Amino acid sequence: MRYNRMGRTGLYVSEICLGTMTFGGGQSAGMWKAIGQLEQSGVDAVVRRALDAGVNFIDTADVYSFGRSEQLLGQALKNLGVRREDVVVATKVFGEMGPGPNDRGASRGHIMDSVEASLRRLQTDHIDLYQIHATDLITPVEETLRALDDLIAQGKVRYVGVSNQQAWRIAKALGVSERRGWARFETIQAYYSIAGRDLERELVPLMQEEQLGLMVWSPLAGGLLSGKFGPGAPNPENARRATFDFPPVDRDRAWACVAAMREIAERHGASVARVALAWALSRPFVTSVIIGVKTVEQLDDNLAAADLTLSAEELSRLDEVSRLPAEYPGWMVERQGAGRVPQPFQRSGE
Repeated sequence: MRYNRMGRTGLYVSEICLGTMTFGGGQSAGMWKAIGQLEQSGVDAVVRRALDAGVNFIDTADVYSFGRSEQLLGQALKNLGVRREDVVVATKVFGEMGPGPNDRGASRGHIMDSVEASLRRLQTDHIDLYQIHATDLITPVEETLRALDDLIAQGKVRYVGVSNQQAWRIAKALGVSERRGWARFETIQAYYSIAGRDLERELVPLMQEEQLGLMVWSPLAGGLLSGKFGPGAPNPENARRATFDFPPVDRDRAWACVAAMREIAERHGASVARVALAWALSRPFVTSVIIGVKTVEQLDDNLAAADLTLSAEELSRLDEVSRLPAEYPGWMVERQGAGRVPQPFQRSGE
């Protein structure tokens, strides 16, 4: 297992992060039940295997199975006797956690109430990475950032991050934090897969400029890139994608990616899923790839992606088949900026 620096911080996290959306769905209905139904014994087994493999980074959210995921994770760490300093626990706030009008969002009130509830469920006195889970179109960014800064000052949170927001909003938040002297976002958690490379347009340049760490969610596009779907595949009816078709994906591009990955997988004696994860891990701007599993066997296959090295030719082929279509202003920036790349300046005629 390799460990990467989390953004510009001094914290190192495993390049594979254990996701917990599959925890607790057995007592829920609808979406959470479709995603996963692991209860305590299954959670303990998955967490134990991940830690034994060198994973030190675990991501959850209060909204996952309405708090049940956090509860199961906290109990698993206690059951396994894990030292708190040996694991980096990330959770998120924003989702609807009750019937009231203030039981959601990124307001100071909801953040302050939610962090206390998350700490209780996780059975810990601090959260390593506390993330705003979505875009709040109502709450001023200053209100959100001040609340997060207060939590860091109180020692309840150590770092803060953001998820599922536009680049301009994140850039604005970073500017506000710098101007006010508040703790700033250090990470972005975003959807990214070989079949969904949209964040490369605006978010990747922002991350590189501001030294933000990237946590990738759904690197298998909700299971679509597992090899179980597409032309010539079994397309199982009991798979997550069959009942919860998310995230949105251009199927034609996805099937082209799967076809290319299937050939590469056969060459390496690996699964298609493992190739998809290895491709994501190869991207220089990726800090950690979040994997969510239902079984220890599935976890083992995903963990093996850390040991799969794709050749330059294989990566080039996958990059080409998954390339984003040109979009304005990107194609114009590239055209006009072709002569403005870093190089030694030389006067004309010298």
